Amino acid sequence: MSGAMSSPDLSKFAATSGTSGTPRIVFEDVEKRFGKNVVLNGLGFEVAKGERVTLIGPSGSGKTTILRLLMTLEELSGGYIYVDGEPLTHKKADNGKRTALRPKEVALIRRRIGMVFQQFNLFPNMSVIENIIEAPVHVLGQSKEEARSKAQSLLDQVGLGDRGDEHPTRLSGGQQQRVAIARALAMEPEILLLDEVTSALDPELVGDVLGVLRDVANTTDITMLLVTHEMQFARDVSHRVMMFDEGHIIEESAPDAMFSNPQHERTKKFLQAIL
Repeated sequence: MSGAMSSPDLSKFAATSGTSGTPRIVFEDVEKRFGKNVVLNGLGFEVAKGERVTLIGPSGSGKTTILRLLMTLEELSGGYIYVDGEPLTHKKADNGKRTALRPKEVALIRRRIGMVFQQFNLFPNMSVIENIIEAPVHVLGQSKEEARSKAQSLLDQVGLGDRGDEHPTRLSGGQQQRVAIARALAMEPEILLLDEVTSALDPELVGDVLGVLRDVANTTDITMLLVTHEMQFARDVSHRVMMFDEGHIIEESAPDAMFSNPQHERTKKFLQAIL
């Protein structure tokens, strides 16, 4: 049996939001093509420091692609992404040309970003706690003792404090996803990306995972960008909701306005279909 779920105090893992008015994330004229398929074309939006934004819309509308571009798992076809005013993968050179940054420059900024995926992507040959400390030790340069202490604290807070020595295959899907959340938080991200994190779970396991994420939202100032079909969760944790269709933002507003009184006909049909 896993440990009882407790109300986590994640504030010590929160990124400092700073006093600058610079947005945490900026997409500027972003393009993404897969062969001849244009997924994003001229996309632009900003996310403020500490803001939680949910992306909704039909499958294939570009939502997950946005997260994968920000995580540098996909390469930009055109345009720019900025994190705290710094270019993520490409910059504008003095001659006006678009220039790719060096891998080391990209890696420095990407360290500020964490992502939790649909599939848990845990290393099956490692214990739960080894999964969590791998990146803090090898990427952040933490000592194993420091990383293990922080990992244990995170496991306690996601209700799995007694499962650190288990291997992921011995955990339920919901438990594995909570480990994946702890692993992302162990990197002390300033930005947390959540890509349909409950879609691979049995319905009875969804609540615990969403509970952990609500606690992260309520007790930290981490900027969050979410793709989810859990509309009540989106309503509870988001500051803003953006509706996508065919790679474009067709409507955006506060959650109550979006879910109670959508303005665009496409948004109305989408929400009617899933609510």
